[in-house]
Amino acid sequence: MNLIWRPVYRSYRFFSWLRYWAQRRFTRAGWFVLAGLLMTTIMGLDTQNLVAYQVFPLLLCLLLLAFGFSRFFRLNYSATRRLPRFGTSGRPFTYCLTVRNLAATVQNDLTLLEDLADTRPAFPQWLARQRAVEKSTRSLRLSRRQRPNPVRLAVIKPVPLPAIQPHQEVEVRIEITPLRRGILQFNGVTLARTDPLGLFRALAQTPLPQTVLILPKRYLLPPIALPGVMKYQEGGVALASNVGQSEEFVALRDYRRGDPLRHIHWRSWAKTGRPIVKEFEDEFFVRHALVLDTFSEQPFSEAFEEAVSVAASFACTLQTQESLLDLLFVGAEAYCFTAGRGLAHADQMLEILASVQVCSAKPFQTLEGLVLNHANVVSGCICVLLAWDEPRRRLVERLKASGVPVLVVVVVPAAPDPPLEPGPMRDDPARFHTLVAGQVEQGLMKL
Repeated sequence: MNLIWRPVYRSYRFFSWLRYWAQRRFTRAGWFVLAGLLMTTIMGLDTQNLVAYQVFPLLLCLLLLAFGFSRFFRLNYSATRRLPRFGTSGRPFTYCLTVRNLAATVQNDLTLLEDLADTRPAFPQWLARQRAVEKSTRSLRLSRRQRPNPVRLAVIKPVPLPAIQPHQEVEVRIEITPLRRGILQFNGVTLARTDPLGLFRALAQTPLPQTVLILPKRYLLPPIALPGVMKYQEGGVALASNVGQSEEFVALRDYRRGDPLRHIHWRSWAKTGRPIVKEFEDEFFVRHALVLDTFSEQPFSEAFEEAVSVAASFACTLQTQESLLDLLFVGAEAYCFTAGRGLAHADQMLEILASVQVCSAKPFQTLEGLVLNHANVVSGCICVLLAWDEPRRRLVERLKASGVPVLVVVVVPAAPDPPLEPGPMRDDPARFHTLVAGQVEQGLMKL
């Protein structure tokens, strides 16, 4: 089977490269000339009835002249890019780029193009995506809404540059719109100049590798009464943002061997003449688990991207409350990250969610075991699931049997097939919600 798909994959690589090359090289006028050349090539076969063949050499000469002019373009320059630390998927941001002319002549009519890393998938990933699309086509699950291109990571428009004097520099602001979360990698900078005919661009490239982390899209959540009550955390958890622990002060007592120096009450020592320390008691607090379902048959599923955005929205909202949040998911391994009350911040959890990928090498029982092992320390659980089938329903039922309140959010494709299976949680609209990909923001406002 792979031998059949190999030539198709090579064709995909070639034609995608050809499209990228043509888009950077040809201007709008050049595209019209190129389209006219193709039309006259086809129509010129009938030389008896049509005179289109007479236009063919003229258009061909124009393109050859434009291409010839581009071969003499040389430019010596350097560039410096100042990127922000983070970006957000779907939200444009701007950054500054400085270009310095290292030549002894004035440089005019230049256009700046950014060189992003090649994001075309390797053959195994490409084949998995093709099979997922084929399966969706067979089950008639393709929606009318335009699906995002998993290869295109950002939109950057060409930026015209002002004239650059010899050994001088100019600074321009560039706007970029990230289309997907993850690491956005820049490879270099390209300066383009159009030939005198205005058909073809000559390019001068310089390497300038940099990266920026694109965080998942977040949605505004309404005030939500999250499930659960305060629990004592066995073994203690360091919760202070600076020094010490978040234990509650109880009383004063005499110093005992081994007491930390930071617990000494210096005023009482000065009054009594003997060392006095502060006695603490472990504090009870709320601790929630945020479970992200990463098990999907489609590696570039739109529903999975929406589920990550929903998890990111909950993570940002819960940081404003006096509680801890455990993010649980399965990737290459089973992961548990804790944030809140001085342990970590929302930005760190968003960085983790920006790199989460679909898991296809492990069974769903891996996530079930991870969640149930944490059930005894959490006050409540928020489950962001990609389906509502028997394994996921069993996980929710076992959590409820352990006495853990559960809030279930199921993210489904725009045209789910088959529909969600019935279950006991679906009879509780306050604790079970279905969100449709593409309409997640409207669904979250109904929570």
